[in-house]
Amino acid sequence: MAKSEWKPGLEETIESPPLRASFNSPPTPDPASPQRHMALVEGSGPELSQEMRSLLRDRLRTVAILLFLLFAVFLVRSFWQLATGASSQFGPVFYAHITVTAVLALMAQRLCTGCDLVVNRLRLSELTIIGSPAAFFLLLTYHNLLACAAMPDGHSHVPRVIGGWILLIFCYALFVPNTWQRAAVVLSLIGIAPTFVWGLAYLRSEQFANLTAVPGFRGEFFEQFLIIILSVFTATVGVHTIGSLRKEAFVARQLGQYRLREMLGSGGMGEVYLAEHQMMKRPCAIKVIRPEKAGNPQVLARFEREVRATAKLSHWNSIEIYDYGRTDDGTFYYVMEFLPGHNIGELVDDYGPMPSERIVHLMGQVCDALAEAHSQGLVHRDIKPANIFCAYRGGHFDVAKLLDFGLAKPIAETQDVELTQEGAITGSPLFMSPEQATGSGEVDARSDIYSLGALMFYMATGQPPFNYNKPIQVMVAHASEPPQSPRKITPDIPLELEEIILRCLEKKPENRIQEATTLRDLLAQVPSKHTWSHIQAAEWWQSHGCPKRKALAAAAIEMAAV
Repeated sequence: MAKSEWKPGLEETIESPPLRASFNSPPTPDPASPQRHMALVEGSGPELSQEMRSLLRDRLRTVAILLFLLFAVFLVRSFWQLATGASSQFGPVFYAHITVTAVLALMAQRLCTGCDLVVNRLRLSELTIIGSPAAFFLLLTYHNLLACAAMPDGHSHVPRVIGGWILLIFCYALFVPNTWQRAAVVLSLIGIAPTFVWGLAYLRSEQFANLTAVPGFRGEFFEQFLIIILSVFTATVGVHTIGSLRKEAFVARQLGQYRLREMLGSGGMGEVYLAEHQMMKRPCAIKVIRPEKAGNPQVLARFEREVRATAKLSHWNSIEIYDYGRTDDGTFYYVMEFLPGHNIGELVDDYGPMPSERIVHLMGQVCDALAEAHSQGLVHRDIKPANIFCAYRGGHFDVAKLLDFGLAKPIAETQDVELTQEGAITGSPLFMSPEQATGSGEVDARSDIYSLGALMFYMATGQPPFNYNKPIQVMVAHASEPPQSPRKITPDIPLELEEIILRCLEKKPENRIQEATTLRDLLAQVPSKHTWSHIQAAEWWQSHGCPKRKALAAAAIEMAAV
């Protein structure tokens, strides 16, 4: 077996039609890191929420109207000068002025009457509204510089060409929703445009090149350049400040009685945050649906199904749901218990394979939780290291918690047939059953038994049963290749535990262990030299465990005590 570079797949889940599965789920950040980033209100990603698209359209309309009015005023001034004989200029600048004014009027009218919120078209409108004045200012700056150089000796001066550019910089910063990183790029391009024109004039006009040799001229040029740079910097800081205020306002408005404190992680459907109920002062975790998927009814239905499925479960080893809600703009969220600790993937990655007695201790609890789910007709279908949490609950360590019923599906159900297409591939490739890998519609409780076998293989050896470089190779292996012996990788594994793992990993469902309760009873019979109970778990956690996680857990406990 080739050592896989695809190990982050341990955290991944896919749900897509065959041959179109995506394996590039966002990485899960360190739950202890103090991330205040609120992706829910991001203004410049490849996808925008409905709220952000509406905001972007309204802001672009405002910019288009303001710039149109400004250009129209100066255009009237130009016509007045022509009518009074103060000017007789009908050159390219004049016609460009008319063109830009007409373009801005058209864009303002289109955004006023249209209801199109397609992201690409909004971005194209943004480019047109900002780009057309920028093109005009390029031409105007170049024309003014050459006109200055053509003046008789003693009358030449450096024209003030930065006024229009500063106007454009602050219009963009104030009105267009953005991240500060994207704004910095756009504003920097606007800021260097005058310098580019200066360089072009220097290369194409000998008169202008000679003029730049005058010391006073160079000083004036440097002063204007410095003003532009400071304007770009100030505008970028302003964008960051406005974005931060918008995020805070979003949190306060949308999640009402819950105060978000830290991002705990992200997955295929949404982000999870450490939060606090303002009145009860109870720490909790809030899962919020991803904004880029908010417009997909199928995803929303799946999200609601996850809540309903999990809320039906009352077993101690299943995640507990406290609350559920939907905001005015369609954002979904649900509130669950906060679990200080590590998931199994983190434990194995950081500390290596687990001893057999700890595997038995944890998996027995998971089997109990699954037994309740299966008794209610629910198949989890996404059992993986990231979805089994080793938590501190009720004064005990190593309390196993089964998380994320996002792919849970009733064994016999007709009303949700459209939520998972016929032949769709669902689950995490490294731990999915053969019937999931092949897109079979016959996925029942025995599929979860297979995934538990793959999980125990990983816990005992430190690697999944099939550790190929590409996801499609892994899925093919689940469907057709026999797994290797876990004892060949970790000789200390008891023979009885290896037999249980391999029975769970049988290709045909009828050859596997059939029920979670049976698996739990078989695990309890595995002989071991040592025992593993809450006492041993407490001793392990006292000497191990991520210090940052401990600090986060302590903060949550302190939060609850206030």
